[in-house]
Amino acid sequence: MRQFDTQLTDSKGVKIVIVTESFLPQLNGVTNSVIRVARHQRDLGHDVSIVAPTRPGPEFEGIPVHVVPSIPLVKFAVGIPSLALTNLLDRIGPDIMHVASPFALGAQAIAYAQRNSIASVAVYQTDIAGYLHRYGMAVAKPMVDRFVANTHNAATVTLAPTPIAHDALANLGVTNLAVWGRGVDLDGFHPNNRFANDTIAFRQKHAPNGEQIIGYVGRLAAEKQVDRFRELVGIPNTRIVLIGDGPERARLQTMFPAGSVMFLGSRNGRELQIAYAAMDVFVHFGVEETFGQTIQEAQAAGVPVVAPRSGGPIHLIDSEVDGILFDVNSTDSPRIAVQHLIDDAGLRSRMGEAGRRRVLGKSWEAVNDELTHHYDVARARVTRPALA
Repeated sequence: MRQFDTQLTDSKGVKIVIVTESFLPQLNGVTNSVIRVARHQRDLGHDVSIVAPTRPGPEFEGIPVHVVPSIPLVKFAVGIPSLALTNLLDRIGPDIMHVASPFALGAQAIAYAQRNSIASVAVYQTDIAGYLHRYGMAVAKPMVDRFVANTHNAATVTLAPTPIAHDALANLGVTNLAVWGRGVDLDGFHPNNRFANDTIAFRQKHAPNGEQIIGYVGRLAAEKQVDRFRELVGIPNTRIVLIGDGPERARLQTMFPAGSVMFLGSRNGRELQIAYAAMDVFVHFGVEETFGQTIQEAQAAGVPVVAPRSGGPIHLIDSEVDGILFDVNSTDSPRIAVQHLIDDAGLRSRMGEAGRRRVLGKSWEAVNDELTHHYDVARARVTRPALA
């Protein structure tokens, strides 16, 4: 048997395969983190490949992207176990398997790594049981919990995004745990964008009478509870702007009073940065978030955040300091919190500045350096058959 005797930061050409349940053209937190991880490891000189149910093309920024069999489910392509994945991994011969938000595809990848003495790092990013409850399938929770525990225990290391998620997995019996958060683009999402000409133009277009903008960025899906923005309709001197797309968009557009909510669709790059910068208050209603990447992006942009006292937001927000956490069981609490911020420009400014300070140590470079350490830990735990 042999063990790796060098760290990734001291070597080049390590074969890293990222197996992900979601990738482009789908835009979400899983896709975003996969892109950031792949770029970082490529730039360190490693041989990175991505395996996913969908792809924009055979390569992404020079990184090979391999597509595997999938089935459509709620407008998502869900990867399914297949001999194609096994054959692909045999051809690549990975040294490290990074498995993003493992479900059926990820479980097969982890099992492959375990059989072949390959270090695997599973990144917990989706509360599958919570989503099943949201979609009326709560009866499956015990079975899903067992699946999640078995899948993650088969991985060499499982990374939870927050201490809360870490404890939730530990309660399911997962033992090989560590905490790894998410990074944020501190240069792209920046308070100075507030004064840019394109931000001013955005505000003039969508808040022409000087209204305060209440904003959201994310998928328009049932688990995000975007329908709860109805509770914020009618706050004086405000406009509600929703950035994103998803399976619930058509239904949501019929739910709000005419002209009360603006659906602007998906944005990325500079357009997304400007959308954040134009907001006065960022609101997130979903209670099943394992993390909450858009919350960090709003904080980086200097925008105060209102979010539920549940899941990832608890770890990201110090309530009444850099944002406000509301009671998930109260229909009045979100509106009161938003109204409080709308009425007090000084409070918005103080909370926005505090939110920016909170994320200053969370650049993607710093967070991905932490991930590289977790790769090294995983490799140290695995012995490989000696080469003939």
